[in-house]
Amino acid sequence: MDQVPGSPQQPQGASGLPGCYRHPDRETGISCTRCERPICPECMVSASVGFQCPTCVREGSGTGHAATANQPRTITGGTVAADQNLVTKILIGINAAVFIAVLAMGDELVDKLDLIGRALNQNLEIVGVAEGQWYRLFTSMFLHQEIWHFGFNMLGLWWLGQPLEAALGRARFIALYLVSGLAGSALTYMVAAPNQPSLGASGAIFGLMGATAVLMRRLRYDMRPVLILLAINMLFTFTMNGIAWEAHVGGLVAGALVAFGMVHAPRERRALIQWGTCALVLLLTVAVILIRTSELT
Repeated sequence: MDQVPGSPQQPQGASGLPGCYRHPDRETGISCTRCERPICPECMVSASVGFQCPTCVREGSGTGHAATANQPRTITGGTVAADQNLVTKILIGINAAVFIAVLAMGDELVDKLDLIGRALNQNLEIVGVAEGQWYRLFTSMFLHQEIWHFGFNMLGLWWLGQPLEAALGRARFIALYLVSGLAGSALTYMVAAPNQPSLGASGAIFGLMGATAVLMRRLRYDMRPVLILLAINMLFTFTMNGIAWEAHVGGLVAGALVAFGMVHAPRERRALIQWGTCALVLLLTVAVILIRTSELT
């Protein structure tokens, strides 16, 4: 466990767990989400995500310069916003707006925005990502045709997005969502038949699942609920017809990688590692897209 710069090394008990920074004889696996010092149940103060120690709570509630220097931060170093679910609400709103547009315009809009590698459209024109329509990798992430598909994805976004946005902060949560969705689109483009259309936010939602597992592991929460959720969703992914498993797998892997870089980055190089991880996953995604495009053209 990383130590706070300038703080004394915390003693470890027989189990290898550190002792609480205020009660060294009490072993604990929980740390403050702000300063990362180990804290026992008596010292835990509930925060929006995880727990904080009494010292950080006291410093954060001060006034003047001390309060400015100790503004509340998320576990990844992001700013704690007044509305910690704003981005989640906006993403749901975008998906809902596109879904309403699809209901109004029908297949005409779907054919223009869905993910397709290379195929003939109804006018016998060659269309697809391989033809330079790269925007389809992005627009397909917000496109749904069936009400059940839209409903399940938005429920997943609401349940998983709220705690993740609060834990990561707005900017990091947006990066996680978009990179996961694009990675899911890229793997679908690479593996699926070029004339097989695909759409939906599932790749991004599975990215949130992977990130949730990484975050819960980092906070040492009970992993069983998220593992059960993942197992059930992967079962549906590979047993139900009409599901683009490539988007699910691509989003899941990308989301887990991005989240790992975000929640495990050392404090002294936090921003560099966090955004560097996002950039690396994005570069790999672009590489997959370029390789597939060269195969189809």
